[in-house]
Amino acid sequence: MEAMAPSFGKMNPWSGLKRMFAVRGLIELIKSILKLLLIGFVAVLMMKSLGADLLNLGHQEPDAAMGHAGQMLTWVFLVLSLVLVVIAAIDIPYQLWDHAKQMKMTKQEVRDEFKDSEGKPEVKSRVRQMQRELAQRRMMEAVPEADVIITNPTHYAVALKYDGAGMRAPRVVAKGKNLIAAQIRNKAMEHEVPIFSAPPLARAIYFSTEIDQEIPAGLYFAVAQVLAYIYQLKATRKGATGYAPQAPNDLPVPNEYLRPADT
Repeated sequence: MEAMAPSFGKMNPWSGLKRMFAVRGLIELIKSILKLLLIGFVAVLMMKSLGADLLNLGHQEPDAAMGHAGQMLTWVFLVLSLVLVVIAAIDIPYQLWDHAKQMKMTKQEVRDEFKDSEGKPEVKSRVRQMQRELAQRRMMEAVPEADVIITNPTHYAVALKYDGAGMRAPRVVAKGKNLIAAQIRNKAMEHEVPIFSAPPLARAIYFSTEIDQEIPAGLYFAVAQVLAYIYQLKATRKGATGYAPQAPNDLPVPNEYLRPADT
């Protein structure tokens, strides 16, 4: 029913006039006039050339006149058909060229199509920004659940969590550099998460392990010493032990994980 519904926009006379007097409409009008003039010119020439024969038809026997008239009509049909073939031979290449020209897109249309197919850069940039903000928010929410924050102490910070029941090795739940590292430290201090300064180890974990991944086997021993110290420190604070644990020094970080110090 929508297709059958009348469209008042199509019945607008002003729109029709604009189509008629547009450049394309004028070209089509001129072509039609030229075709009509050419066919008319050829028809007039044939009438002049066959005028005497037409007049003689009245002096001939009916059967002969009919045969002669049929021959003249056939001849006229062939000549006019030839004229139409010539017109078509000229008009078809023009129509093909005009169609190809109409199908070509402008530079702006190409850019718009690229934006529609690939996505507008500003929209993609905004989506990426929202994804980063969401990932950072989730990461910050995981900091209070961490067992320890290992820092550089200022440039890098990585938050580790270890659950012997469900993890094979300590897992990175948050990490960051510079400003994000400061936010991780502040979040940790708010929730009393232990912060341990070990620059080589912090850089090694930061560059070798992504968020929600377990640390590599080469860092097990160093991280185990840090976690043992943190667990002993928590036990001391709770009064389970009467002595303060000694913080580990010179943590063993394999050479392949070492990174140059920040300058």
